[in-house]
Amino acid sequence: MAKGKIIGFGNRDYRLLQRANDLKYFQIKVKETDLAIGIDREAYSDSLVSLCYNEVQKTRRQLEEYILIHPEFRTSLVPLEMKKGAPDIAVKMAEAASIAGVGPMAAVAGAVASFLGQILESYSREVIIENGGDIYLHSQHERVIAIFAGDSPFSYKIGLKVKSEDTPAGICTSSGTVGHSLSFGTADAVVIKGKSAILADAVATQAGNLIKGKVDLDKATEYVRSLNENLSIIAIKEEKMMAWGDIEIIPIE
Repeated sequence: MAKGKIIGFGNRDYRLLQRANDLKYFQIKVKETDLAIGIDREAYSDSLVSLCYNEVQKTRRQLEEYILIHPEFRTSLVPLEMKKGAPDIAVKMAEAASIAGVGPMAAVAGAVASFLGQILESYSREVIIENGGDIYLHSQHERVIAIFAGDSPFSYKIGLKVKSEDTPAGICTSSGTVGHSLSFGTADAVVIKGKSAILADAVATQAGNLIKGKVDLDKATEYVRSLNENLSIIAIKEEKMMAWGDIEIIPIE
């Protein structure tokens, strides 16, 4: 078994299969938003769960109200200019989308996880939030993210090691073969690691769009390199994998 405290990644089944046993986990679900949250056991309380629920409700309400005055924010597949009075989360999503070359909603899962994660850091030394395969991580320990890649032989056989000094970090995935999120590619998994979960989410979407077959893994890698945003990538298609950046991949038994 690989060293480090293992958490799953990229498949909701990880909530049952693989959890870091030093953490207390709970779930927050508001409409389409479905978060799995891990924090210090001693930090857990009913009042903290209520705080998380209220913050997610507030975040969603801000986005929903902004979409009423700017409907394209929900539907656009390309970057947008923001309208006056946009909430901070929408602005951050739009900024990440502009860098990645996608529509702002490509960053919504990472944004919701990131905004809540930053709040929870005031209550817990350990914060892990998974939102639809996108993770916000702040940890005092080394963590290993177990990667799920559909039917690829790499599924749950490799992990991404994340050192404590590299957090807070965003580790986000896009897949054209797993899940319900929109992708124009056919990658089994594209994993992006960076300091911002919002940017990592947007970039994972675009990198995944570039992969139509195994020969396209280098296109996704070169795209991430070209951004010059200190990001790392793992791209998987069937039995092929390509990685680039400040990244450590380890086997998981």
